[in-house]
Amino acid sequence: MLKIRGFSKTYKGGKRAVDSLTLHVEKGDLYGFIGHNGAGKTTTLRAVAGILEFEEGEILIDGLSVKTDPVACKRITSYIPDNPDIYEHLTGIQYINFISDVYGVEKVLREELLRKYAGAFELTPSLGDLIGSYSHGMKQKLCIIAELMHSPKLMVLDEPFVGLDPKAAHTLKGIMHDMCEQGGAIFFSTHVLDVAEKLCNKIAIIKKGKLITHGPIEQVKGDSSLEDVFMELIDK
Repeated sequence: MLKIRGFSKTYKGGKRAVDSLTLHVEKGDLYGFIGHNGAGKTTTLRAVAGILEFEEGEILIDGLSVKTDPVACKRITSYIPDNPDIYEHLTGIQYINFISDVYGVEKVLREELLRKYAGAFELTPSLGDLIGSYSHGMKQKLCIIAELMHSPKLMVLDEPFVGLDPKAAHTLKGIMHDMCEQGGAIFFSTHVLDVAEKLCNKIAIIKKGKLITHGPIEQVKGDSSLEDVFMELIDK
């Protein structure tokens, strides 16, 4: 579903944020991407989502190139950033309809999915309110709902559980599992190692832009906890 081959990104001033990253996410994978602040996680996710240009390497989504066929890639991908900085002058329902229009979601399907996901995240009563009145957690829920409206094949999430209350986090985990069971794939970053250990079937650990280990979670952590393995690898 996602193939990252030799991806590198160097910012102005010479800072190399990601260095020759190669990583494959298969259909059905719930893939955790772990690293300390500044390790290159967000840079990678933004490149996968097609909102950060890059010169070195290749990124393919379901066989389509992010570089040469970006619109087709975005049609089947959803991206949820770590900061839900969305249009505060719109109401929640206006934002959902705007995103649904962008993806060409038909009215009947739109209404069905809105009932399903807004109900699951308990946001239905607030959809008529201005987004500017929302809390951080409510904005995060709205972003998630909007990005589920076009039934993506690949979800790319940057710290998706930050700001969510425990019930909403539990709901999101269930949606993530369901999506993967139906043949989709999820690639997400997190600082919460307990979540990654319990939720993911595969993980990758990145340090200073370089991939230091990846694979099935049981293989990566062995008989240790993920936290112990992470701390050992990061401290080397």
